Amino acid sequence: MADNSIGTAEQLRDPNYFPGLAKGIPLGIQHVLAMFVSNVTPAIIVAGAAGFGFGSNSPDFPELLYLIQMSMLFAGVATLLQTITLGPVGAALPIVQGTSFAFLPIMIPLVAGKGVDALAALFTGVIIGGLFHAFLGTFIGKIRFALPPLVTGLVVTMIGLALVKVGIQYAAGGVPAIGTPEYGSLLNWSAALVVIFVTLGLKFFTKGMLSISAVLIGLVVGYIYSIMVGMLSIEAIATSWSRASAFALPMPFKYGFELSAAAIIGFCLMAFISAIETVGDVSGITKGGAGREATDEEIQGATYADGIGTAVAGMFGAFPNTSFSQNVGLIAMTGVMSRHVVTCGAIFLIICGLVPKVGGVIRTVPIEVLGGGVIVMFGMVVAAGISMLSDVDWNRRNMVIFAIALSIGLGLQLEPGALQHMPDTARILLTSGLLPAALIAIVLNLILPEELAGESTEEVSGGMAGHGRGSLSRDD
Repeated sequence: MADNSIGTAEQLRDPNYFPGLAKGIPLGIQHVLAMFVSNVTPAIIVAGAAGFGFGSNSPDFPELLYLIQMSMLFAGVATLLQTITLGPVGAALPIVQGTSFAFLPIMIPLVAGKGVDALAALFTGVIIGGLFHAFLGTFIGKIRFALPPLVTGLVVTMIGLALVKVGIQYAAGGVPAIGTPEYGSLLNWSAALVVIFVTLGLKFFTKGMLSISAVLIGLVVGYIYSIMVGMLSIEAIATSWSRASAFALPMPFKYGFELSAAAIIGFCLMAFISAIETVGDVSGITKGGAGREATDEEIQGATYADGIGTAVAGMFGAFPNTSFSQNVGLIAMTGVMSRHVVTCGAIFLIICGLVPKVGGVIRTVPIEVLGGGVIVMFGMVVAAGISMLSDVDWNRRNMVIFAIALSIGLGLQLEPGALQHMPDTARILLTSGLLPAALIAIVLNLILPEELAGESTEEVSGGMAGHGRGSLSRDD
């Protein structure tokens, strides 16, 4: 329903309409709040995996502040590419860009335990992967057939499954605390559970911005709780604030340049998945906000912006950017299709990224508090994947494809030691679980015949039959 206080129904459906600064700035910041936690979380997780994150006591811990700062800054820059456009780059639509969870299963094995030294190869991979992503924009429409809901749903589910372990580790006290008496203590879990319960309460019993920002508000409540119970001191917050500078510019190639086959292959392969995700988000925005299909030019421009934004981010120490799906839902809810509103949000993100004091406060969030938010977010990634899989026609052919891809992908992820004799590049890519599962599903979906006899699966089903929606009757 159109909000006449902002504009007429026709104006609200127009991407070029702007309701004025007084209304545009709050609406733009609303978009930022909806994605803020998700945007900075990958930086925290990668730093933790590398060994200089929360609780590590690493002398490189201050580098986390820079990674958080770059996550905000280049999410804003990439969003501006989408809203303002630069030649053919950008969709001229209200698309909010942010750091993608999808690449975490690739990044974590690349940096695991290697410290800051691993970041040179990682960010070089981000740059090359981003350029490849932009190249995909020239023929993105022609490869969509290779990524049906069976494949995309499996990939999104695998992303969530690869990350849920991280949420539990954070809630219990973080990786550095494993093996200590404090790990998994009632105090640690209480902070995480406060975040979870507040998030659930807001999600189910409120509407509008309170519901959309439930995770962010949950983290704020958890942060206050951690101060009240002594997990975090006011002195620590003040120290972090005072030590962070008021303004700082990004440094190009701060971590160097290093070619790594595993990083390049991993980021280029994941570019396919990210590109298809962006196509879906662009279509969702035009349908939900303007009631029409996305044009080829909009899809192509959005993909170009995805890739160029990621490549530029990698040059300065930021992670891959992609369109944020939660903001698609926000546009459908508010009915405001204005790209200039999202431009206001992008400028706000850029300002935050240039002020390290913002990151200085973020890095004081206890890892247990962050764990509560991460459990919710990564669980939602799994749920989103399952939702996508509900669109699959669950005939026997698709069940076998899904079974093999999931079994091998998840199995390699859970038991990385099974590949200890493989070359480093192959081992890093395969133990992500995500890439082998995606490749198996794509290849099998393209080469296997459409029909599979019923008796072909009975011997391996263990007497269990699915009863979901599909093309087969139960007595077939």
